[in-house]
Amino acid sequence: MHDCCESKAHEITALRKDYGRVLKVVFAINLVMFFTEFGGGLLARSTALLADSLDMFGDATVYGVSLYVLHKGERWQARAALLKGFIMAGFGVAVLVEVLQKVIAGVVPTASLMSMFGLLALIANTACAVMLLRFRTGEINMRSTWVCSRNDVMANLGVVLAALCVAATRSAWPDILIGTLIAAIFFYSSFGVLRDSFRQLFSHTADAT
Repeated sequence: MHDCCESKAHEITALRKDYGRVLKVVFAINLVMFFTEFGGGLLARSTALLADSLDMFGDATVYGVSLYVLHKGERWQARAALLKGFIMAGFGVAVLVEVLQKVIAGVVPTASLMSMFGLLALIANTACAVMLLRFRTGEINMRSTWVCSRNDVMANLGVVLAALCVAATRSAWPDILIGTLIAAIFFYSSFGVLRDSFRQLFSHTADAT
């Protein structure tokens, strides 16, 4: 029994080291892509691109927090996941504000720039998602990081779809609708992460009493 537990402990330690290496890579990718896509969003005047770039920045923050709590206890990991949930919800609010401004202004984005930056972000985030895929059923810190990465790929696909629709209709509405959908994904995912975080925090509180 002792040998079994010791083997399991070594396995978890090795997994966390591997996870830490992957986190450093995806952190760097998301930070670079935030600046790239934010600039592209301003040039293209695209709500969907700006929304996706904010998500990139939020994910870079999430990965940094995940690295910080990687070797800490479950309570710290639950707190980190809680922070990630609030970050997701905060970006959902920011995107909705941008959508409202776009509705009022009625500016049609540049479809070609949307497509170019959207595809670039899709490639980057797909690479991140593939690297994080095997950690999706791990502890809450790993699971919540995978959720962030999965959301990125979905949002990128939405941006590319919006660009195609903008080009076809010469209207701002596809960009506005996709931006709203990205905000909805943020809110839905934040609810799941926050729910799991509170459950874990409260369970540890109950165990301590």
